[in-house]
Amino acid sequence: MADLLWDDVKWFFDPVEMGTLPDVFVPDTSVEDWQAVLDLVREQGWAFEYSEGGAVLPLPRAEVVLSRPADAEQPHLEVLPAAGVVAIFRFYAAEEIDFDVDIRELQGQERLDVLCEFLTAIGRRLGKRVLMDYEGGDGTRPVLGFDVAVDRVAQLV
Repeated sequence: MADLLWDDVKWFFDPVEMGTLPDVFVPDTSVEDWQAVLDLVREQGWAFEYSEGGAVLPLPRAEVVLSRPADAEQPHLEVLPAAGVVAIFRFYAAEEIDFDVDIRELQGQERLDVLCEFLTAIGRRLGKRVLMDYEGGDGTRPVLGFDVAVDRVAQLV
């Protein structure tokens, strides 16, 4: 059975309500957690592209990316957990894993299931919550996320 039913949560996927690129994050992380996510990307065989300043490069280790000088080009990792679904990871700080998803790619039950499977894979690997908030949100009002206690993605509002 699906973690979430589309009819119950479709308003979370309205670009007007949530913004086109809602924020997804894992709070209270470390360099080791970032590395676990990078390892997961490779292990799952998800397509990905890592770039810095528009130049496509091999995916480095997390400690290398997170120790870059503040004035360096912003690293950018696009992960495709399924065809047509992209998660865009931003390496702002070791203490929080941040990425965006595009609401327009997540319409309907099938695409919702892809998102739930992706969040679940990350949450299980880290043993931590993976939360989705409004685009530009401050993280205090996530609408859904992987809940470690129930081992699935659930509504949070």
